[in-house]
Amino acid sequence: MSASLRQAAFITGSSRGIGLAAAVELARHGFAIALNGPVDDEELRDAEERVRALDVPVTRVAGDIADIGAHEAMLDLAEKALGPLSTLINNAGVSVLNRGDPLDVSEESYDRCQAVNAKAQFFLCQKWARRVLARDRNDGRFYSIVNVSSSNADAVAEPRAEYCVSKAGSAMVSKVFAVRLGRENIAVYDIRPGLIETAMTQSVTSLYQRRIDEEGLTLMRRLGRPEDVGAVMATLATGRLPYTTGQVIAVDAGMLVPRF
Repeated sequence: MSASLRQAAFITGSSRGIGLAAAVELARHGFAIALNGPVDDEELRDAEERVRALDVPVTRVAGDIADIGAHEAMLDLAEKALGPLSTLINNAGVSVLNRGDPLDVSEESYDRCQAVNAKAQFFLCQKWARRVLARDRNDGRFYSIVNVSSSNADAVAEPRAEYCVSKAGSAMVSKVFAVRLGRENIAVYDIRPGLIETAMTQSVTSLYQRRIDEEGLTLMRRLGRPEDVGAVMATLATGRLPYTTGQVIAVDAGMLVPRF
């Protein structure tokens, strides 16, 4: 792919799990990749080597996305290494500090979920959009934002109340920016993963698999894999759902389909 036409993606929380799966899938489509993790550790360096093996430009941009003041510098680093960014994937997220009764949720856990899952998404969308709108985009690239919320943006998980609230906020971030950026021909999507096998869900994987087997919790009788979500992200970021924006894409094996 010509360097002048290559798309470049900044992917938050991409040192492992869904974010890394998205990076690998986009690299297979020729994207240059800016990987992000909270610190420049071995995990992030290993992710870089995995993406580099796909013969695309790749760079590491370490930093806590909850630090809103660091967003510009992170995007600057990505563009210095890769050139203009065409794609933003807001994947980074955190769960609750302790699962339990909503009546016992701490302010610390609530604020942490909001800071990463909703506030950081909003302001990173804002920073990315400002720099993209400030330049000529008649270059043949497809420009898009893909935000990751959760099935819990809609469905309540009582032991993770503050997480659910933050993901509902994340879902609205996508709607807001889809409305604002639609007239600029920039697509915005809300990906809602269901039960995906990641480090975040490791402690409850066996519980959910049992509910899938015994109760039919999902219509397809398996847990999802990060690669499932990564493939959907790549479909969106490459413009293979033309004439769409603002859509909610539930990657949940039909878990939230109403049933009697």
